[in-house]
Amino acid sequence: MSNRLGVNSQVLALALARMTESVGNSFLIVVLPLFIGSELVSGNTFGLTEVAVTGVVLSLFGFVNSPLQPFTGRLSDRTGRRKIFVLAGLLLIGVASFSYSLASAYWHLVGLRVLQGVAGALIIPTTVALVNDLASESNRGGNMGTYNTFRLVGFGVGPIAAGAVVSAGPYTVGLRGTQIQFSGFDAAFYFATLTASVSFFLILSLIRDPDKIETDAAADEADAGALDGFSVLDRSGRGFLDPVFTLGVVSFFMAVGIALFATLGDIINTRLDQGPTLFGLQFAAFVLAQIFLQVPIGRATDFYGRKVFIVAGTVLLVPTTLVQGVIYDPWLMFAARFAQGVAGAMVFAPALALAGDLAPDGKSGSTLSVLTMAFGFGVAFGPLAAGFLVSFGFVVPFAFGASLAALGVVLVWTQVEEAMTPRRSLFSAD
Repeated sequence: MSNRLGVNSQVLALALARMTESVGNSFLIVVLPLFIGSELVSGNTFGLTEVAVTGVVLSLFGFVNSPLQPFTGRLSDRTGRRKIFVLAGLLLIGVASFSYSLASAYWHLVGLRVLQGVAGALIIPTTVALVNDLASESNRGGNMGTYNTFRLVGFGVGPIAAGAVVSAGPYTVGLRGTQIQFSGFDAAFYFATLTASVSFFLILSLIRDPDKIETDAAADEADAGALDGFSVLDRSGRGFLDPVFTLGVVSFFMAVGIALFATLGDIINTRLDQGPTLFGLQFAAFVLAQIFLQVPIGRATDFYGRKVFIVAGTVLLVPTTLVQGVIYDPWLMFAARFAQGVAGAMVFAPALALAGDLAPDGKSGSTLSVLTMAFGFGVAFGPLAAGFLVSFGFVVPFAFGASLAALGVVLVWTQVEEAMTPRRSLFSAD
């Protein structure tokens, strides 16, 4: 059932649940580096510096969940069940979040981050596939935009609140006449556990698997290949590369470009003569643009088509990424990051919607996992690339990201065709 905006009510419930989980899970982006740098964690660092261990711990989530996503997406297609995968992932997220409060060695953090990566592989492709299953061609863009907007709100709020929660500790709670004290780190981990639990019960009580998946899955039972929906070359002969694979490559390029910024915080602050507050605002500018624009752009693709927005977004990614390497003013950097967020909003949700249009019946999990996997790899690869390339000059990482975006323009323009019939022309007068 859809509301007046054309957004399915279950998609709204799913988006709310993902937003809740994202608030707590994104706490860890800020809390884990602080936790690693505290005296509460010790032991073998595997021959790495503390900073290097922090980078490994943060990157593990993406490097673990991304290659697993096609398998979990495909498995959800074959079983005809999405909900159970999401619930299992949320359960693992909650267990891992609570277990951080018991961790005292670096290998504990590595193990828990791997566990969260597995949880992400269970949640990410199946929730996106659920949105696709619950939507139709006429409103898929709006539903994808709504889902991504809620998720990004949670992702943006978490890091802002995390530092305050940690610094305000220790906390004292009275329980039946007994005073219980716990640190700010424990409070953050308990909060992440709580948000995962709330999301679990929202999914359990409000979400159901669409009936149509069951029939499609039954018809597909004889199909045993975990990655049979994945193809690099276009089997139809209309182009050279498979359009879904192409959209995945472009999603990877976009993710690399937006993730370059995070690693260079200290260098950027020195270069722009600014403090961490302004860097935080610049980092958040991308997310803000996504929050404001995902829904209207997604709905616009339902009327005007998907490809024109993806092409325009990848074109805009080129200058908005490159200019970050030559800016010396903090507010111009904020503007560049916001404009890069506009470009990102024009690429990712429309690309998911287009991949959903192209997905065969009963195979949206494996089809859409190509994009979510590629995006996850890009987010993990971008910071590592920036740390290596910046040694050749500050502009080099951003020039690299801009070059990838330019290649993405060519790929989308030549290898991707519109899968729906636009109801209006973007260039007409009406």
